[in-house]
Amino acid sequence: MVKGKRKPFDEIKGMIKNHKKVLNVGCGGCVSVCYAGGLKEVAILNDQLKASFTQDGVDIQIDGYTVERQCNQDLLAELDRIVPRYDAMMSMACGAGCQYLAERFPQTPVYPAINTMFIGVDKEVGIFEERCRACGNCVLGYTGGICPVTRCAKGLFNGPCGGTNITSCEVSKDIPCAWYDIYMRLKEIGQLENIMKIKEPMEWQNTTRGTFVQLGYEERFAEKEKKAGFFSRIH
Repeated sequence: MVKGKRKPFDEIKGMIKNHKKVLNVGCGGCVSVCYAGGLKEVAILNDQLKASFTQDGVDIQIDGYTVERQCNQDLLAELDRIVPRYDAMMSMACGAGCQYLAERFPQTPVYPAINTMFIGVDKEVGIFEERCRACGNCVLGYTGGICPVTRCAKGLFNGPCGGTNITSCEVSKDIPCAWYDIYMRLKEIGQLENIMKIKEPMEWQNTTRGTFVQLGYEERFAEKEKKAGFFSRIH
């Protein structure tokens, strides 16, 4: 599922400061599940913005409305009668939902309140880990269901590299070698011959698998990290 994280408060405030009536549109899909842009998060952000603008002496109206999903034009239709009342909108959906919202209402500025992070899984409440980079050429069928793009620090389709340290990556001894895990998985399921199948290289950004923690869950993550460790880039 797509994982998103709210943009920094000052950035959001700066985008809408010159408007008088703003509609903050939430999404009941992916960003709601990861506690970033659902009904509750819309209300929290609106309250924070109203309090901050009031303190600054700025008169601005900020309302909220959450649709089932912003990535479906049919589900955006209920906004048709509402949007004309406002001179700007914020989107608390992923980048796709924000673009769809702007496409449907081309006369109204739409500002993203969410940074789309990655396609990932729920590690714990408020803690998410990247598992797919939507590379467009899935090789999970050849790698035993382990993604070499997100799990390998170099994103190698044909591994392992010469720097593997048995079970660990050369980037850090605390990062498991993805291709060691792939080898062991293929061996376990009787498909070890797949590791010899050469895949053509693709162009992508070479980064290690990502993890991020939603606001309000930092202490939970710090305690978990202290006990076991999360070996990914932290957003």
